[in-house]
Amino acid sequence: MELRHVNAFLAVAEELHFGRAAKRLQMAQPPLSQQIRQLEKELGVQLFRRNTRSVRLTSAGESFLEPVRTVLDDLDTAVRAARSAGIGEYGRVTIGFAGASSHETLPRLTRAVRAAHPGLELVMTGQTYANTALSRVADGSLDLGFVRLPVTRPGVAHRVIDEEELVCALPSDHPLARRETVPLDVLAGEPFVSFPANSGSTVRDAMTEACESAGFTPRIVQEAPDSYTILALVAAGVGVTLTVTSVQHIQQNGLVYRPLAGPTVRLRAALAWRADNPSAALRAVLAVAEEALPTPVRTLD
Repeated sequence: MELRHVNAFLAVAEELHFGRAAKRLQMAQPPLSQQIRQLEKELGVQLFRRNTRSVRLTSAGESFLEPVRTVLDDLDTAVRAARSAGIGEYGRVTIGFAGASSHETLPRLTRAVRAAHPGLELVMTGQTYANTALSRVADGSLDLGFVRLPVTRPGVAHRVIDEEELVCALPSDHPLARRETVPLDVLAGEPFVSFPANSGSTVRDAMTEACESAGFTPRIVQEAPDSYTILALVAAGVGVTLTVTSVQHIQQNGLVYRPLAGPTVRLRAALAWRADNPSAALRAVLAVAEEALPTPVRTLD
């Protein structure tokens, strides 16, 4: 059964006039009549009773009408869904993020995406630290990752969305908490709390590099899987840590943050994706992200 025959039937059934139906379908009347006869022959029933004055549906035609409307409506929905998916209005995008450091950027992005493309599904994977997120974007198991520079994986594109600074988190009763800024070298003898060595955390990498630049290797006495736990341990007096400004929303009794003395240690946060990822849904998310998470002006200097 050809779709054009079904459309012809629906036009005649709704107009009950071959001339008006032909005009609606933008075709001549004789070919329309021929299509109806071909459809009736294929079905083996008469769909219309027609004479020189009127056109009426037979009982078979009446029974055929509603299913035809349903089929054509479903087909129209399918066509619109396919076209929408082609421009990213439908589909799925998997996103990896670390947690506390994404508490502002991630909600801004997800809210903007859901407002612009309500049919698009976002699948979130938490506790995916920056280096891990970068690896998973590179191997295709994530569409999009919250990462930090440098992005050195071949085939992975990125755009900077935030610029953070390394700060010191201390127990509030620690002697250094009375200072306005904390020199890195005075932390040489302190116990540190940090992310696990193999977690893929760029914050731990930046902390280690900063301490080594100050002449010592941090003595890590406790590891924890996320910033919330790390800072709870700091508040409990287990040790100190270096963290990023984006987690300073975590406020606990017994915890203070202090800027580091000397040159500012900056970390640039970015979105990363495979440059050859063909997903229209991903392209839609990236387009929304351009406005929801613009590149900070300072990173363009």
